[in-house]
Amino acid sequence: MRSYPITVAADCQGRVIDLPGLAAAGRSGHTVYPLDGARLIPLPKGSDLYLLPARQAVGFAADGSMVAAEGQYTAVAAFLPPGYTAFSLAACRGDKASPRLPLYCYCAVAWYRGKFHVPALRVDSDPKHDPSRWDRREVGRQVKSWLSRYPANRLIAHHGLVCALQYGCPNAINLFLRRWEAPVAVSGRCNATCQGCISEQTSPAVKSPHNRISFVPTVEEIVELAVRHLEQAPRAMISFGQGCEGEPLLQGKLIETAIRTIRRQTGRGTLHINTNGSLPNAVARLVDAGLDSIRISLNSARPALYAAYYRCRRYSFDDVLKSFHIARKAGVWISINYLTFPGVTDDPAECRAFSRLLEKTAPQMIQWRNLNIDPDWYMETVDRAVPVRRRRIMGIPELMQKIRRKFPGIRFGYFNPPLKSLHVK
Repeated sequence: MRSYPITVAADCQGRVIDLPGLAAAGRSGHTVYPLDGARLIPLPKGSDLYLLPARQAVGFAADGSMVAAEGQYTAVAAFLPPGYTAFSLAACRGDKASPRLPLYCYCAVAWYRGKFHVPALRVDSDPKHDPSRWDRREVGRQVKSWLSRYPANRLIAHHGLVCALQYGCPNAINLFLRRWEAPVAVSGRCNATCQGCISEQTSPAVKSPHNRISFVPTVEEIVELAVRHLEQAPRAMISFGQGCEGEPLLQGKLIETAIRTIRRQTGRGTLHINTNGSLPNAVARLVDAGLDSIRISLNSARPALYAAYYRCRRYSFDDVLKSFHIARKAGVWISINYLTFPGVTDDPAECRAFSRLLEKTAPQMIQWRNLNIDPDWYMETVDRAVPVRRRRIMGIPELMQKIRRKFPGIRFGYFNPPLKSLHVK
């Protein structure tokens, strides 16, 4: 029961142990520092501990020097469940031969007061992605029931057999449990080649955890799924733009027709899209058709870093800004999916740029979602895009406090909110 957080590591048999005498370290950008126990929370239920191959655990000795753990100890990180934002990443020591890490967020983890702790905050208490809220056997029975009732609907089969049962996608699971937010994947193509894309990777060193949808659904398939869900589900939403697809705006005409058809059959629920905001003309058509809510993803409010990560095809950061303005003028709910990375998101230069963007776009919500990527790989991109000799670190908690003080009307969260519960529209 030490008074300070202790470094944890995995031994040669893969057992995670604490290393007494070595104070735990965290990482922001390139900077490694001792973890502050006052900023730790117990490891949330539903978290996973990951071993970081060919990387040594590091911590701080009594004299304040940073040292690598002696012996054959492998660094360990925590992957947090949805709803939590990490403040510090796992500190470790690797070399050029260390394999690139899969597409997860590698939150620091320490042993503190008799249990695992992490530097993180729960930013959204909505339980709709909480694994304790579903029974996989019941999900399987419901998928089978839906497939029996809609045997010709390829979209229902995709979200059932692939998304719900194979990938364990919470939105897909909730579709078949007839509640909350349900997915509607439409696009196998994308106009960006994001460095951390989870559905199609150009880097041979990284494997995508998902495959993209292999067909374009018909309007009838979309409407058959959507109307039943919107009519029956509590806090009902459908969302275009999923992890199993590319950019939904590339199927803008299909979505527009589907929205108009859905709204002729039901006025219930929220119609939402998750997008990169690259095609403002398509956004304009969708809000005119009846889109209620839009979430636009950003890794940075600085155009150079945005472009370096998204690697845009035939669109620019200015197009994204136009989409924000169109949505704002139309009065739809706007969320920013802010892909958060300690040491970059809380760089004062990024904070200034993000504040200017918030002033221009006036979103109702910021979703503080962790950027899932190998930290060293991402920092190579950051250093090329916005090179500086030394980056200052504000701290993610301080950044959040500063944004909240300056923009008190913006809601913080993680999930897409149903508008009916907010008394909007």
